[in-house]
Amino acid sequence: MKAIAFGFPKIGEKREFKKLLEDFWKGKISEEELHRGFRNLALWRTQLYKTNVDMIPCNELSYYDFMLDTALMVGAIPERFGTYKGMETYFQMARGKNALEMTKWFNTNYHYLVPEIEKEEFYLFINKPLNEYSFFKEGDIETVPHIIGPFTFLRLSKVLKKKEGILPLYEIGKIENRETFERLSDKLSDVYLQVLKALKKAGCHRVHLEEPALVLDTENWQWDIVEAIYKKLSSEGISIGLFTYYDSVSDYERYISLPVQAFHLDLVSNKENLKNIREKGFPSDKGLIAGVINGRQPWKANLKEKLKLVEELMNIAGSVILSNSCPLYHLPVTVEPEDELPEGLKERLSFAKEKLKELRVLRDALRGCEEALGEIKKSGKLYEDSFGENPEVRKRITALRDEDFRREIPYKERQKIQKDTLNLPLFPTTTIGSFPQTEEVRKKRTAFRNKKISQKEYKEFIREQIKKVINFQESIGLDVLVHGEFERTDMVEFFAFKMEGIATTKHGWVLSYGSRVYRPPIIYGDVSRTEPMTLEEITYAQSLTNKPVKGMLTGPVTILNWSYYREDVPKKEIAYQIALALLDEVKDLEKAGIKIIQIDEPAFREGVPLKKRDWQEYFNWAVKAFRLCSRAKSETQIHTHMCYSEFNEIIEYIYQMDFDVISIEASRSKGEIIEAFERFKGWDRQIGIGVYDIHSPAIPTKEEMKLILERAMKILPKELLWVNPDCGLKTRKWEEVEPALKNMVQMTQELREEILSEV
Repeated sequence: MKAIAFGFPKIGEKREFKKLLEDFWKGKISEEELHRGFRNLALWRTQLYKTNVDMIPCNELSYYDFMLDTALMVGAIPERFGTYKGMETYFQMARGKNALEMTKWFNTNYHYLVPEIEKEEFYLFINKPLNEYSFFKEGDIETVPHIIGPFTFLRLSKVLKKKEGILPLYEIGKIENRETFERLSDKLSDVYLQVLKALKKAGCHRVHLEEPALVLDTENWQWDIVEAIYKKLSSEGISIGLFTYYDSVSDYERYISLPVQAFHLDLVSNKENLKNIREKGFPSDKGLIAGVINGRQPWKANLKEKLKLVEELMNIAGSVILSNSCPLYHLPVTVEPEDELPEGLKERLSFAKEKLKELRVLRDALRGCEEALGEIKKSGKLYEDSFGENPEVRKRITALRDEDFRREIPYKERQKIQKDTLNLPLFPTTTIGSFPQTEEVRKKRTAFRNKKISQKEYKEFIREQIKKVINFQESIGLDVLVHGEFERTDMVEFFAFKMEGIATTKHGWVLSYGSRVYRPPIIYGDVSRTEPMTLEEITYAQSLTNKPVKGMLTGPVTILNWSYYREDVPKKEIAYQIALALLDEVKDLEKAGIKIIQIDEPAFREGVPLKKRDWQEYFNWAVKAFRLCSRAKSETQIHTHMCYSEFNEIIEYIYQMDFDVISIEASRSKGEIIEAFERFKGWDRQIGIGVYDIHSPAIPTKEEMKLILERAMKILPKELLWVNPDCGLKTRKWEEVEPALKNMVQMTQELREEILSEV
């Protein structure tokens, strides 16, 4: 019996990864120092693997994103980046002025960079898997390279068609475009074959290719392509382990028939993979890599149940290897330093380091180790009692009626009332909510949390920041203002601090993209709100101006999807609990005279199940959860914000949310996303167009932003359009934000004048 693990967080126990990257960007360290720091981080991770499991993965540590690394491996570098100049070009592709588009990785909160295929050709450009393997080999450490598989790389990439612009490959991967997919996959697999040959020559005996795209809805002709790819790759003679995760494979029988040596199956996300193993069996000459330890949720495994499951699998499959269900980078590094959690919670938690230990204990128990068997016996006791229940919250959920999920009057009638109430100009300008979180702001917040300054001193400081940002917004001419969110660490964590039934961590950092990290809260009990959460700061900001100030809330679906959630009640019920707490906040804001309330739902799309057959159930409760918390007065304008999401296939569900205004990203996609709203017949809601990319330090020109807005005007009536950045500004510097927003407002004002002069 062996155990393997993969995807351990690259962030480091003390966020060493983030510091290295940001110090390099700031010019504080050299490129050589950056590389040295990464090598040290890689060795630290390797030691953790070595202590707990039997195979050590390599090629997992990326300077920004593993899909970007794969694009470089196969030479998919768009011409606009010019001659490749090492890290300079690498980071231009990742976060430069014309960076690759960014979107969510399957149904997770990790963002990947979308490769662009401009020419129907690939070549081996940077053999990173070989470089990584050789580095460890020189240190006498045998590793197994992990590489994003060719099918997944292609399916998540975009291909340039001369007349149509850039489209996701799978969108043109219809029957009539099968030949394009086949040509590209054939050429791409040739490059992968070169990678495998080079690894084999270097002494590598085994590789793991990750193909999570095989859990998506996959047509038979696409499976034909997968079979052709792996027939070619298996010809080299190197042992291949194929990894799928986040859901069940779309065709179990075709998957286990592929010519590779081992198959990883996620046995946690749902029951279908396990059902297929039980009913259809497993090839006796192949290895089953059983993903039995949950890589996405922080709950300690019931190892007693896991042991029974693995023993059952051993009677079906000839060879069973223990593993995590999906990459561990969705979890914080370790629960060890968390000493301020609610009583009884810490003993129920298991982060990435603890997951490695669970694999080791389970493996050792199956080898007959008495100590491990004793630990397994103890683990089952955690599941014998209820935890975190609140009868009052349960009663409120039970009492919900159909009318609780509807606004009082239809949108068209609300729009007229809101237009008279707000009296906004054509193309109202606003921001998404947050303004730069300077070092001074972060230090004050930390000092307050550590009780080094009083609550009074901290509140006075926050008020000073709010006053400055209101004055700034008025001075540049924004139409709808925000309070800046200086009191908020994170758009979800802030509300977790204020709600019962949700815990927060001190060191539970998880990587979202680049160097951007966040701490997912842990929903461990029934959720409620005991007092107003945002009222004080919003009403103070509104008292400083005659222009409307938006109330800023994070929606129930996003709070749920960006948190770790309990597994003993349905997700729907948790979402409704959060929605009711937010509804109480909406009512308090309305009573205080706030006329616009933004309820952000950036995670609405990422929570969508990976298979369309499961969509309806998800959207039924996700839409209702938003409608429940946004059941405001007719004169209150409800906004929502969604960023870096594919809208085309879910636009009808977005419309059902019944908001008044939605703000979206449109800068990296150069306005392409607007087409989703054009295809939806009868779209009448207002849309805030994200005209500049806040994830890049580059300052957009008026001309660049105008092009995006003009593209939107070709598709949507100008009366529906708002103008804003594509996301919050908290990660940017003031010297970047000020000129960018001034350009945005000036561009909008000039466009208004152009249009008025034509009338």
